[in-house]
Amino acid sequence: MKCLRAVSYVNGALTVNRIAGRASSQLSTALPRGTIASSSALSAPRTQTPTQQLRRLPSKLCVPIRHASSTSCPSDLQKTPLYDLHLAHGGKMVPFGGFHMPVQYSSLSVSASHHFTRSHASLFDVSHMVQHRFSGPGSSAFLERITPASIVGLETHRSGLSTLLWPVTGGIVDDTIITRLSPESFYVVTNAACREKDLKYFEEQLAEFKNEGGEKVEWKILEGWGLVALQGPLSEDILSSVLAEPEEIELRELYFGQSKFIKVKLLSGEASSPLLVSRGGYTGEDGFEISIPPTEAVAVTEALLQSATKERLQLAGLGARDSLRLEAGMCLYGHDLDDTTTPVESALSWVIGKDRRTSGGFHGSEVILRQLTPKSKGGTGVERRRIGLIVEGAPAREGADIVDEKGEKIGSITSGCPSPTLGKNIAMGYIKDGFHKAGTNLHVVVRGKKRKAQVTKMPFVPSKYWKGDAPA
Repeated sequence: MKCLRAVSYVNGALTVNRIAGRASSQLSTALPRGTIASSSALSAPRTQTPTQQLRRLPSKLCVPIRHASSTSCPSDLQKTPLYDLHLAHGGKMVPFGGFHMPVQYSSLSVSASHHFTRSHASLFDVSHMVQHRFSGPGSSAFLERITPASIVGLETHRSGLSTLLWPVTGGIVDDTIITRLSPESFYVVTNAACREKDLKYFEEQLAEFKNEGGEKVEWKILEGWGLVALQGPLSEDILSSVLAEPEEIELRELYFGQSKFIKVKLLSGEASSPLLVSRGGYTGEDGFEISIPPTEAVAVTEALLQSATKERLQLAGLGARDSLRLEAGMCLYGHDLDDTTTPVESALSWVIGKDRRTSGGFHGSEVILRQLTPKSKGGTGVERRRIGLIVEGAPAREGADIVDEKGEKIGSITSGCPSPTLGKNIAMGYIKDGFHKAGTNLHVVVRGKKRKAQVTKMPFVPSKYWKGDAPA
């Protein structure tokens, strides 16, 4: 994603709480390590939902939090297909990644929404993310050129996290999710805050690929499509209850990192068009991400909410999403990742496919593959590493210095917040190589005072992805 800066809910949440009243960004969406980490919309008329019957409400005042593109009220902010639904449910809207997005809802505080996701289920609107389709005989080779993923070996309807890389330096352009839909078709999701940069990147890289003799690649952006994330331990039961063809799919057999086209039973009694449903998410909980054509986004969302009831499913906003993702140890682009950071430095070496470690051939491979080997063994290693920290006292915010026992600066915090689940202050940052081992005692400078901190393994809260016999 010049990349637009994403909202910092480390500091932003506090500002929103004061001004918007308890109000408090993926793309490191969780997908399996070891893998590379739609039909047209129906035109038949639908029965109107409460949201569709809602009269358009006046725009809410912008909340002065740190934002990707502006801290004012830009008139060019876009709206997701669920904008009116958010207002109908008491959503507190803020600018985020070029969109009006809900930071929380009037029914729950950010902390309560966080806990509800862990104990029940929440539905997040992530339609601001950019959804792409790459297809054609050259699509695999193109994606292997711009990412370190093992695309050729990726099975159909398997997904994984990867990174778009800059040539030569191997810096991360953006993090992304890649799903193979067929031998020559891929579904790719990138961050909203990086839209301008990513689209220019894809245009330039496709042109270079073609000029160098690459086979044909067709690229389509799914403009206006909805994308919702159903997250939490009740997610499977909730989605199962609205399957239009339950005999066609047993969700218990759809594992973490897998996807399938599924029809949902709408409130009108009709079935939706086939929706791409992927098992995964950005919270560390079991869950699903559902890609929806523009004309069906509201109907599908209403079907999920009303069939589940508010006792089991609630809408959740960016505030809870940020604290959940941090507990899950996931990166936020523009904070924990940027153009100057490589996958090795950012503790994402696992996105580099095993075969790619020997064959190379991806942007920045000469730099990245040498970083995999420590200097002591003939490689270059890295000078800094991304780590997790438990911090005593006041929570450490982005930009806070990490210092050693002598008070010398050895790193910086990139994300941090109080953990609702652990009742402790957690943080993520980059630290000088050699200080990155779990259990290392350090200090973080918070408001001019040194606070005790200890390096800890991530995720901070154990993940509960469904991988078969037991969540893992």
